[in-house]
Amino acid sequence: MTGDIAPRTVIEAFLPMTGDVGLDLVLDTANAAGLPDQPVRLALRRMVAAGDVVQAGRGRRGTVRLTEQGLARLERDRAALTLAEAQDAGRAPWDGVWRLTAVSLPESQRARRDALRRHLTELGAATVSTGLYLSPHELMDLLDATAREHLVHAEAARVTVRGVTDSRAVAELLWPAASVVDGYRSLEETVDRVAAAAGEAEGVRVRVLQLHLADALEQAMRPDPLIPLELRPTPWHPSRVREEWRSVWRTLASRASDGGVYRGWPGF
Repeated sequence: MTGDIAPRTVIEAFLPMTGDVGLDLVLDTANAAGLPDQPVRLALRRMVAAGDVVQAGRGRRGTVRLTEQGLARLERDRAALTLAEAQDAGRAPWDGVWRLTAVSLPESQRARRDALRRHLTELGAATVSTGLYLSPHELMDLLDATAREHLVHAEAARVTVRGVTDSRAVAELLWPAASVVDGYRSLEETVDRVAAAAGEAEGVRVRVLQLHLADALEQAMRPDPLIPLELRPTPWHPSRVREEWRSVWRTLASRASDGGVYRGWPGF
């Protein structure tokens, strides 16, 4: 396998929803994947400083566990994976409602206003006018109560964006299909390489291959707004790639005598 795995991916892959994990397992797997201890320890220190995890003990005898904040953040990240799986299986049809959101904060709170706008963009909303965002998804549940206090939210069955009214055309205008599809090319290549190696994998090699899959999926899905499939061309290439990913993941999970990584997490 080629391609570097992000140190944070290695750590997160072993964090259980409850309880802790030994750093010896994290570091040994990272080493097997070609990552030395130092970048993994640095990533861990950053996660501790951010309040996402708590470390007990030092060195390979230490342990690490998620905080409530870290668990909530990972659960939000996993929500995208759950949505993608439901869309691909036809269990998450679009309700036909467009959501319009604006941030209502004065210039005196510019930094906070800009942060909220960035967050809406990260959640897949598109800018349709200065400070006004559009999404086919309900995003309010993904924002904390403090953020929602500063938002103006409306729903519409039809929208016109720059003279475009057809829903599919609006989606293509704001979230071009080609750029999303291109973002899955690298994932597709990784899936093919891992599939070729999965049949003979054992022990730590299984976990390393899983990490390559997880990291590549993260890179592909992070910029994907997961627009409902009713608004995308048919067939939708990212759906096919994700299904191939799931097939290879299931093969590896069946070969992992210790359960592999991401144990107990939805979508894995």
